[in-house]
Amino acid sequence: MRIAKTDIPTKINIPGVVARQITGFGDATGYGTIAGEYFSMAAGVDNAPLLKGLEADCCQAPHWGYLIEGEITVTYADGSKETVHAGDLFYWPPGHTVAVTRDAEIILFSPEREHCAVIEHLLKQLAG
Repeated sequence: MRIAKTDIPTKINIPGVVARQITGFGDATGYGTIAGEYFSMAAGVDNAPLLKGLEADCCQAPHWGYLIEGEITVTYADGSKETVHAGDLFYWPPGHTVAVTRDAEIILFSPEREHCAVIEHLLKQLAG
C-alpha cells in the first residue's frame, strides 16, 4: 500500500501548520520492538534472488516507510506489483521483494526480530 503526500487527507490546515493523516496504514499487532532503518540502493538492485529459501522466497517482515528519492517496484507473493515513488509513504506487508528502478534513499520502520532474520539471511546469501 502506498500513498502520495498529496493524497493523504488534511486534518489541520492553519497558518504555519498542515497536518495530514491516513489511518489504518498497516497493522503492527503482535510485533515487538521496531527498528528504524535507512537504506541507500542503486538502480538495478533486485533482492529477489537473495530471498530464495525464505518462506515464499520473499521478505517476511512488514515495513512502514517513506521513499525520500528514487523509485522502487515491489512484487508481492501473489504476483501483484506496485511502484513506490519519491515522496510516497508506504506499507509493505510480509511476502514481498523489491527492485530499484531509480537510485533510492528510503526510511523504513520494521519489526526488529523479523527484519533482522531477513537481513541475516541476505548476509548468508551474499557470503555464499
